[in-house]
Amino acid sequence: MRSFFALPIFKDIRFWIILFFLVRMYGITNPPLEVAHNWRQTTGTMVTRNFYEGPANILYPRIDFAGEKTGITGMEFPVLNYIDYLVSELFGYQHWYGRLINLIVSSFGIWFFFRILKRYFTPETAFNASIILLVSIWFAYSRKIMPDTFATSFVIIGFYYAACYFEEQKVRWLNLLLFALFTLLGILAKLPAGFLLVLYAFFIFNRHIGIRLKIVFFILSGIILAPIAWWYFSWVPYLVEKYQFWHFFMGKPLSIGAKELAENLGDGLKHFYDSALKFTGFGMFIVGLYFAFRKSNKLLWSILGLSFMAFLVVAMKAGFTFTHHSYYIIPFVPIMALAAGYGIAGFQRKAVRISILALIILEGTLNQLHDFRLKEHELAFVKLETEMDHFSRRSDLIAVNTGDNPTAIYFAHRKGWVASNDELLNESFRKDIHQKGCKYIVVLKRYLGGDLYLELPVVLSNTEWTVYKL
Repeated sequence: MRSFFALPIFKDIRFWIILFFLVRMYGITNPPLEVAHNWRQTTGTMVTRNFYEGPANILYPRIDFAGEKTGITGMEFPVLNYIDYLVSELFGYQHWYGRLINLIVSSFGIWFFFRILKRYFTPETAFNASIILLVSIWFAYSRKIMPDTFATSFVIIGFYYAACYFEEQKVRWLNLLLFALFTLLGILAKLPAGFLLVLYAFFIFNRHIGIRLKIVFFILSGIILAPIAWWYFSWVPYLVEKYQFWHFFMGKPLSIGAKELAENLGDGLKHFYDSALKFTGFGMFIVGLYFAFRKSNKLLWSILGLSFMAFLVVAMKAGFTFTHHSYYIIPFVPIMALAAGYGIAGFQRKAVRISILALIILEGTLNQLHDFRLKEHELAFVKLETEMDHFSRRSDLIAVNTGDNPTAIYFAHRKGWVASNDELLNESFRKDIHQKGCKYIVVLKRYLGGDLYLELPVVLSNTEWTVYKL
């Protein structure tokens, strides 16, 4: 086994990045109906599809479940959605382009993560940490139509070029521009990824770096932070107020978020010891902390301390939402992977290091294989659009009994309302949405506890759903 893993190809991180890229290509064209967070994916895919079907103004992203309203709302800057739209302009709309785009960008993110760590730690620590990041929560979320690993990867790439700007004289200005471009796109795509900016303190307070380089860096950083601040703190509230639809979570006051974190501390901590790296990986994270303390590795401790304090602000801003959704931990996982990789490198025997890394790979991948499976009771959603086309136009407004989940309305390829069974049973609610233009109510029989009988004309009924004319 030792001689097998000693082959040069297995020591090359590019081999592992490509291997895991290919593994995650399995089912890449599947509809967004995975076990975890398909609602978050379809919320994004409808933004892309609305760009494709026009108008394609990136400043006015639109979703499909705002009832009679335009669907325009404040959200993360739709970087992933718009790239997806541009690809669709070339090849025709397919939801899975977003999966592939995220997977490509996230794979490059691992490569640049490795290159950064090689600069400041041993090659073995860099290799270990990169493998751990590959099989962490990134394994599943880097193939979802979600901006989390996508955005964090861009920020990591931006950090690499910033390091080149400060430490290399060749093409210095090109490196500076690449830092600005990738960092801007990353933080626009997902604001919490910006917590990694705190690590630039290592350059700013480095006495060996010239003041002129720092001043130029500060000026350009201010330039790229301005549109980020404008989007999230000016434009997003404007869109919500003007178009009267709020859906995307933009955080809450720190005092409230901190209180919610304290009240749900167990669930929040679980993201660190379970969701992020799984148990063996988290164990190596603890070992890494121990070795960093024993060897007085001030750089690693400084990285951990600064990043944790900055990420704590992110967690407090999210509050209960942080404890409820595992993907909120994603921007912090590279930091944890670094410490875990350092921990593995601290063992003297090579066989021990290889065995631990192999165990982390097995645990990480096997515990996420469920994400390649689709929800059985939602598979029929893919037929919803075709069946409704027999009696309904795509401009017709509908209501679907999926609670807060917009997945079915995305597959219906129509706009309208998502509602609970209780709401649909309420005659005044039905009257209200009818006055606003709702023409059909779709009752999914295998959703929200089963069938729902309404005293309305039935247009279509089968084993999966009943469609009532309102």
